[in-house]
Amino acid sequence: MLNIEPEKNTFLTDMPRIIDLSKPIRFNAEDPWFMRVKIKHKPHKAARWLIRFLGLPFRLFPKDFVGWADDTIKHMGVHATTHLDAPWHYYPTVAGQPAKTIDEIPLEWCYGDGVVIDMTHKADFDIITLQDIQEYLTTKDISLQAGMIVLIQTGRDKFNGTKQFADVGTGMSKEATEWLIDQGIKVMGIDQWGWDLPMRYMIQKAKESGNRDLFWQAHLVGREKEYCHIEQLVNLGALPPTGFKVCVFPLKIVGASAAPARVVAILNE
Repeated sequence: MLNIEPEKNTFLTDMPRIIDLSKPIRFNAEDPWFMRVKIKHKPHKAARWLIRFLGLPFRLFPKDFVGWADDTIKHMGVHATTHLDAPWHYYPTVAGQPAKTIDEIPLEWCYGDGVVIDMTHKADFDIITLQDIQEYLTTKDISLQAGMIVLIQTGRDKFNGTKQFADVGTGMSKEATEWLIDQGIKVMGIDQWGWDLPMRYMIQKAKESGNRDLFWQAHLVGREKEYCHIEQLVNLGALPPTGFKVCVFPLKIVGASAAPARVVAILNE
């Protein structure tokens, strides 16, 4: 009798490891009021009455049919969860030209080799400087290439879902943001509430100093240099500095300043 061994399934063994970099989308009472997500979960039985209303008698329903589950997002701002900001968010124009809305972002920008820059040593309200970025890249012998997606790890994702989330963290400087764009980086991201220093802190310091250049300095780089950034990432600590791909595909919301995105890292190990 001919003995034929079953062919080994190489599909599963060759699968890359995928790390989810996106926070869950759900209601959280600890979020600031402007970030709260409200979702209505509809039970299976609700669909039975919809089908009956559309004309199908109960006696003709499939045996043991319970209907289908459905859900409605009652409220969710486009910046409320892990999301990609479009140039339109920062300013109506970029270098005098109309700024792209989120549906106009080239998908080619949204997939590329990833780099994690570890800035977890930075204290709350201590801004991330150009020197910080360059020293880290030099220490790790990392050369940036156009089209890479650069992720800034602050470790502040541990505050996700807490009342402190929007009020703690470091933030990118104008100079560091400009330099990344000049290296050909179109998409960058961070694992805290926002790309800049915490908003309440920026407001306080601008009022104390009278310096009108303090507020939103990194975002406003987008007035002259075109780029996108991801905010509210998670799990960057699970990634190596390099050697992985990043996918960050936002919902195609026409005319929007941002969109929620399922961001993942793909590691071939």
